Amino acid sequence: MNTEELLSRALRLEFLTQEEGIFLYHHATTAELMFVADEIRKQKKKDTLGIVTWQIDRNVNTTNVCVANCKFCNFFVPPGAKFAHKAYITDDETYKVKIEETFALGGDQLLLQGGHHPDLGVDYYETTFRKLKNWYPELKLHALGPPEVVHISGLSKLSYTETLQRLMAAGMDSMPGAGAEILNDRVRHIISNGKCTGKEWLDVMRAAHQLGMVTSATMMFGHIESIEERFEHLVWIREVQSEKPADAVGFSAFIPWPYQDDGTLLNRVKGVRNTVSADEYIRMIALSRIMLPNINNIQASWLTVGPKVAQVCLYAGANDLGSIMIEENVVSAAGAPYRLSANEIQEVIMEAGFTPRLRDQMYRFREMPDVLQDERVGV
Repeated sequence: MNTEELLSRALRLEFLTQEEGIFLYHHATTAELMFVADEIRKQKKKDTLGIVTWQIDRNVNTTNVCVANCKFCNFFVPPGAKFAHKAYITDDETYKVKIEETFALGGDQLLLQGGHHPDLGVDYYETTFRKLKNWYPELKLHALGPPEVVHISGLSKLSYTETLQRLMAAGMDSMPGAGAEILNDRVRHIISNGKCTGKEWLDVMRAAHQLGMVTSATMMFGHIESIEERFEHLVWIREVQSEKPADAVGFSAFIPWPYQDDGTLLNRVKGVRNTVSADEYIRMIALSRIMLPNINNIQASWLTVGPKVAQVCLYAGANDLGSIMIEENVVSAAGAPYRLSANEIQEVIMEAGFTPRLRDQMYRFREMPDVLQDERVGV
C-alpha cells in the first residue's frame, strides 16, 4: 500500500478498507491527514464553507437505575434495595422545570436518555414522550439510543421496528448514537457486558433508518480496543449508512470521543487509563472524515478534549462542535472537565477563523433566540 495513493482515493470519496485505514493511521503524517480531511470537508460542505455549527440542548436522564453495568460509567446505580436511596426516575415536575429552563436559555431540544431500568418498558416511554409533547409541542426529543431500544424491545417483547414505531408515534424525533463505544464484541464483553451486542446496535440503526428516523453515530476510544477494532467500527458504521433508503438522512453526524477514566471501574480495577493525546484525537477526527465519506457531519467533542483541541479539529475534517449542553451528567461523572456557554462556543469558533451558526438536530440553521440576541457574539 502507498500513502499518497490512498489519500488520493480518499479525496475522490472512495471507501477505503479497514486495512487501508489502518495503514494510514500508522504511516500518514498528521499534516497529511488533516489536509485531506479538510479537503473532504470542503467537498461535503461546499454550500456552507466557512461555517461551523453548534447547538443548544440539555441532556436529561430518565433514570439512573441500570442493569448494563458499564465499567466506564460512574453515573448508574444497580437496581435493588441496597442502592434505593440513590436511585431515581425523573418525575413530571422535574421535567417541566428543566424544559422551561432550556427554553429560557434558547434551547429547543432534550437529549433524553437513561439507564436500562428493569421495570421500564415501551409503555413507560410512550407515556413520558406523549406527556412532554402535550405540555410542550415545540420541544424536540432526541431520545434513547440503540442499547435502550434493545432493552425496551426485550422487556416489551417487540421487534426493534415495532418499538421504534411506537416511540416515534409518541413523539420521539430522532435518536443519538449512544452506547456504540467500540462495536466489536470482544471489547463490549469486557467494558459493558450487560449492554447490547455490536450487531444489535447496528440493527437498531438499520431499523431506524428504514423508518426515516434521523440518527447519529459515536465511537468512544482510547481504552482497551485495538487499532484494528477502531477501524472495523468505522467500516461497520459506513456500511449501515450505505444501506439506508435513498431519501433518508440516516446518520446525520459521527462523533468520536476519548474514554474518560476518572474514578471508573475500568480504571480502578483494570488500570485502564485514557492515553489519547491531542495529536491522536486530531488524527482520529481526520481519519473519521476520510473513512466515512457518506456521512455529512463530523463533530469534535470539546467536552472531552477541550476547546483548543476542538479548534484544531475544525481544520482536520470536523465542521460541528455539538451542543453547549446546558446539563450533562454521564460523561462529566467520569471526569470531563470542560464547559462552554453559548457566547463562549461562538467565540471558540470565531477564534478558529470560522462563522458560527446555531443549528437544530437535523443540521438546519436556527435563528438566534431572542434571549441570546443581546450577547456580544451573535450571527
